[in-house]
Amino acid sequence: MQASNISHLRKEYRNATLSENEVFQDPIQQFALWFDNAMESKVPEPNAMTLATADKKGRPSARIVLLKGYDADGFVFFTNYESHKGQELKDNPHAALVFFWHDLERQVRIQGKVKKIKTAESELYYQSRPKESRLGAWASPQSQKIEDRQILEDTMEELSKTFKESDPPRPDFWGGFRVIPSAIEFWQGRPGRLHDRILYEKSSKGIWKISRLAP
Repeated sequence: MQASNISHLRKEYRNATLSENEVFQDPIQQFALWFDNAMESKVPEPNAMTLATADKKGRPSARIVLLKGYDADGFVFFTNYESHKGQELKDNPHAALVFFWHDLERQVRIQGKVKKIKTAESELYYQSRPKESRLGAWASPQSQKIEDRQILEDTMEELSKTFKESDPPRPDFWGGFRVIPSAIEFWQGRPGRLHDRILYEKSSKGIWKISRLAP
């Protein structure tokens, strides 16, 4: 089968501009502004982000996860700690995040160290989830090979019976990670591929330095 010709696919970006003289000095404030813009513009799942990790040998992997909170300390997501990404973050606690808001022609890239959040924080979020999702955390041996889907269905059925009249507790193997940023880049699409790229880098003294990058 001949591959489709995709070399001609092209989009001209004209929505907005981005200047280092106009952005906030704090990248978290800048992120908050852009994230609010994405929600106001009804971008589908504005909290969807690519999470890139690497194993001990530096071999990368990436997947989409959902941002569930952010503040001056970093960006939080939840997962099974025994999953593929959980094991990679245990062995190599560094990660990169990418947000792409197509309708706004914007992208945000984040790099930093990763740490587990406090147990109480994981507990609070777990208990806020729909019961079916809480049971799903127990039912899925995430990233492990299974014979077929019926195994999951049967496990969910048993768990539903077990916790029919009660709430399932949070599994010890499930919780949150926080990406603590050392660099955050804001990308705004521009005509002629001369995009605006503003980079924030955190110094050893905790001060954010702003630079413009060539596209």
